[in-house]
Amino acid sequence: MRLVLEPEGLYPDTALEAEILGPTVRLLRGGGPNSVSELPDEQCAEAEGLFIFRHWLPGSELQRFPKLKVVVRMGVGYDRLDRPALAARGITVCNVPDYGTAEVADHAIALVMALRRGLLLHHDLQRGEPSQGVAPAEWRYLDSPLIQRPEAQTFGILGLGRIGTAVALRAKAFGYRVIFHDPYLPNGVDRALGITRIRSLPEFLAQTNTLSIHAPLTRTTRGLVDEVALRQLPRGAVVVNTARGPILDLDGLERCLRDGHLSGAGLDVLPVEPPAEPPHPLMAAYRAREAWLTGRLAVTPHSAFHTPHAWQDIRIKSAETMRDVLLEGLSSNVIPPDAD
Repeated sequence: MRLVLEPEGLYPDTALEAEILGPTVRLLRGGGPNSVSELPDEQCAEAEGLFIFRHWLPGSELQRFPKLKVVVRMGVGYDRLDRPALAARGITVCNVPDYGTAEVADHAIALVMALRRGLLLHHDLQRGEPSQGVAPAEWRYLDSPLIQRPEAQTFGILGLGRIGTAVALRAKAFGYRVIFHDPYLPNGVDRALGITRIRSLPEFLAQTNTLSIHAPLTRTTRGLVDEVALRQLPRGAVVVNTARGPILDLDGLERCLRDGHLSGAGLDVLPVEPPAEPPHPLMAAYRAREAWLTGRLAVTPHSAFHTPHAWQDIRIKSAETMRDVLLEGLSSNVIPPDAD
């Protein structure tokens, strides 16, 4: 009998996992401890498989897992894992790359359209104090660099993986000219999708009126979209991040929003989640509904993936990946140790 741990207790039972993993695997689920360090020593000592969703798995914890063979990150990104330490131990790391693709793409486009059509701007206006008179001042439209026709704009996608590709198709349907920057893709993707590849990051940014970030968090993408990069975007640009918070520098974003270089931003992810206390000045201004941010910033709590269907996909695909790799010796969704 092989032991696999799912410490966060994401689902109410283990029936579905037991069906997928089979009778030779014992799955123990936890009650959501704050970290892997709170798992009982006796369970860690016997575990051959480990599921990770929100938790971090630092290399310092691996000594507690002498039998560990496979870690499945229950999601797309694997920046929560100390991959060099895992590789040094010969532990296989996997992810679930094909869940929530449609949801995250839809969420990114929804943030873009809520900003670019002035939905947030006019929504916030209606929540203001009513004015006196026959024709309330709130019941009007506002002129803003936010509000633009898609056909007159260029939609730039940073990172054209599964989600970035889904976003490209949606943006095309709205009439945007779509460009992308991804130095890791082979030639021909642009022709297959009918979009334009820009190989130089500065040239890509200079053409992008609406930037949607879909890159993984790696050593090369951490802090990639800093203030210098943001100021290469045309004045009045919008930035949306549904990838990983540390890719986008909040200090630079705040300054570019305050001086009007950027007209708006949509954030589903932050560098620190949940937001630290005291909050970053941009988040403090957002919470306080400061007038300069009216209708210009949308924040959601890393919920872009969230539907019942996506949660079911995570459950099934994670269990299938663990079965394939731990029990059957396959390489399903295995992340190479040198992937970056």
